[in-house]
Amino acid sequence: MDPQKAAPGYTGEEHPEIVDIRAMLPQPKELKPGQVPENLIKQYFEEGYFQLDKFFDPSTELDPCREAINELVDELAQKLYKGGKIKNLHEDCGVFERLTKLDEEFPGANVLLHKTGKLPEAFMKIWGNERLLNLMEQILGPDVAGMPDWSLRCKIPTTEAATVPWHQDLGYQSVDAYQTLVVTVWIPFVDANEQNGCMQILPRGHLKGKVGRHYSCVGDTWYINLPEEEMKNNLGVDVKNAKICPVPYGGILVFSNFLPHRSLENYSNGIRWSVDFRFKKTGLPNGMHGLKDDVILRSSKDPDMEIDWSMFNSLERLKILRNKDGSIVDRKDDEFDTIISGPWIRKWELVHSNKHTDQAWKEYM
Repeated sequence: MDPQKAAPGYTGEEHPEIVDIRAMLPQPKELKPGQVPENLIKQYFEEGYFQLDKFFDPSTELDPCREAINELVDELAQKLYKGGKIKNLHEDCGVFERLTKLDEEFPGANVLLHKTGKLPEAFMKIWGNERLLNLMEQILGPDVAGMPDWSLRCKIPTTEAATVPWHQDLGYQSVDAYQTLVVTVWIPFVDANEQNGCMQILPRGHLKGKVGRHYSCVGDTWYINLPEEEMKNNLGVDVKNAKICPVPYGGILVFSNFLPHRSLENYSNGIRWSVDFRFKKTGLPNGMHGLKDDVILRSSKDPDMEIDWSMFNSLERLKILRNKDGSIVDRKDDEFDTIISGPWIRKWELVHSNKHTDQAWKEYM
């Protein structure tokens, strides 16, 4: 059989006990800072998500992330300028406009920023935030790890590479993680709404504990797609029941790795910045195709531990690949290469080829 027509990511297995109400832990009688009432944790397991409109302090906790984004965009602008790719640094533009201007001069600038593996210190403070980890304890227990596939989302207006189609997070992860409960926390750095491209979810689409059959890849992107008919026939949910989740600046959206979701298009004039972090119980498979280890965020054996980010930051996951002999090597991409490829592309039947899929299969062959 043509390997490009195979779908090794589809197993048909169902593990509802991992994701439904049976997986809910006994809840604390006294809540720590950041923890939520039991009914919201119950909603996570019954509906697959919950939303908090107020969690982080925008000025003290999230504004530093905006400043870090500004620095990342400036570093990119300087690199493009010195490389002769652009003629204007667009230094007069702010954090919600500058990358758009860079992308107009050098199409794919937003992809270069998405490929960055640099985790700024301000983002470390959010990911390892004590209140956020307290919240994760309510779902996962006292031993919490962060998965390596964090992503800074630079959703510039009306750009295909910034609009993510329907999928389950597990569609991108290796099959060994299909029995791992992962909590995704999505954090916008601006009020996220229908106009600028907030998240849309399918409540209860996680309940079978099943990964639907995705397809590779959409348009000129590296994104896989979970068709509406597949969700209806295989996961038991209909897109007519989809829920749009506008999240204000300072709020968070918390959802299951089995929950179908997508990111709507940005029709505004500004960039919708956001980040997603993923949490799991320490020691379980992380779905990273063997490319990168978790970062330990909290340990029941060492409650006062300090998070060690050094190993985590030593490898940039989109700039490495695994050889057939199992070794990890540098992709040696050109610094202005706007291709993103990875093993998730080869998990699913190839229904549309582009430069990203071509590269992914070239690496495999």
